Amino acid sequence: MPNMSQTKVPVPEQKPEIRAKNFQEVSLGYTVEMAQEEATRCLNCKHRPCVSGCPVNIQIPDFIKKITEQDYDGAYEIIHQTSSLPAVCGRVCPQERQCESKCVRGKNGEPVGIGRLERFAADWHMHHSDKPMQKPEANGHKIAVVGGGPAGLTCAGDLAKRGYEVTIFEAFHVAGGVLMYGIPEFRLPKAIVQKEVDHLKQLGVKIMTNMVIGKIFSIDELIAQGFEAVFVGSGAGLPRFMGIEGESLIGVCSANEYLTRINLMKGYLEGYDTPVLKSKCAAVCGGGNVAMDAARSALRMGAEHVYIIYRRSENEMPARREEIHHAKEEGVEFLTLQNPVKILGDENGRVRAAVCQRMELGEPDASGRRSPIPVENSEYELPVDTVIMAIGTSPNPLIRTTTKGLEANRHGCLIVDEHMMTTKTGVYAGGDAVTGAATVILAMGAGKSAAQSIHEYIQKQY
Repeated sequence: MPNMSQTKVPVPEQKPEIRAKNFQEVSLGYTVEMAQEEATRCLNCKHRPCVSGCPVNIQIPDFIKKITEQDYDGAYEIIHQTSSLPAVCGRVCPQERQCESKCVRGKNGEPVGIGRLERFAADWHMHHSDKPMQKPEANGHKIAVVGGGPAGLTCAGDLAKRGYEVTIFEAFHVAGGVLMYGIPEFRLPKAIVQKEVDHLKQLGVKIMTNMVIGKIFSIDELIAQGFEAVFVGSGAGLPRFMGIEGESLIGVCSANEYLTRINLMKGYLEGYDTPVLKSKCAAVCGGGNVAMDAARSALRMGAEHVYIIYRRSENEMPARREEIHHAKEEGVEFLTLQNPVKILGDENGRVRAAVCQRMELGEPDASGRRSPIPVENSEYELPVDTVIMAIGTSPNPLIRTTTKGLEANRHGCLIVDEHMMTTKTGVYAGGDAVTGAATVILAMGAGKSAAQSIHEYIQKQY
């Protein structure tokens, strides 16, 4: 009989007052007993609405059924058939907006904890299985993947499973993209990402790091080297700023730079001489997941006060509810319906305050959210020594400006057709390079779709 409890089995977490001072993972994950109990809440619906909400088409009821049968490796194998990064998705995928939002159990209570169960299966496999991935028989075709983030890793993994010789060209010194440099250790441990990357290597994927495509090689040069198709999954790593007075002061940085210095340059570890801002009072401008990551990281780096400044109300914040909840628990202070209009510096050119203006909500804008309107004569000074901009990113223009025939829209995003081919034949693209900054799982879905299209393209050539 199914477990008809209307609530998910709670997942154990570090206490807020403890975790706010360390970079260890906040969520401790399900035990075997917890996973068993939560898995029995699944009704194994005939029409499987949860699967329709998954961008990579994981057969959710099937893997959950394996957990109820105590076949945890079997559960992992089902997930891995369609997802190259199970342990990652179980941690950072916004299941509440996707698979769990379709769950029938959510109509009269909480949906099944699909993400928590996915993480459990992936973690169990990592800790208990030493069986290497089986490298498929080579099919004799070479594919280049530009960018080792979620889109690129997924595309590479799916193609490698079909026998393609895949080479990933990654600009940084490690593969993983935003999984490595953007998402903090306390949400996604780097060792987890590395294990997922190692699984791809076992499939035969070759990873070349420190390879800035557009500088070292152009896309055209990769094609000249014998790669029969190229997938561009270079992300959206170019940060945006507000264009207000004072942004050039010492103590102002983008969330991208701040998180990269902490994550990839090991600023969170003792013994690393990483140049990273050490704040007493930090203001993070923005209301998305990146803003939450930056704010929570600033606390862990020793800041006494951390503020989220967001020009709309909390209801309009695009961040996951879980991330907002965790940030509040840890002591981040939320200044909603406010907007920085100027940054003030001291005599040494360092940040001393942010001038904020109060806002009120007017009519909905093009995105459907109510537009913020400044309140006259409402400016005040907020004493801070650091201002972190987390207001979005856009694709770096390097690749498109060094490749003939590769067109982009006015936002700098590459233009693709329904098959994810760009305006240059044989060159495909997906993820943030096409959509602008979005979620990990949507980038993975794009990488998966592109892999299928590349396979079909190659097959037509022979």
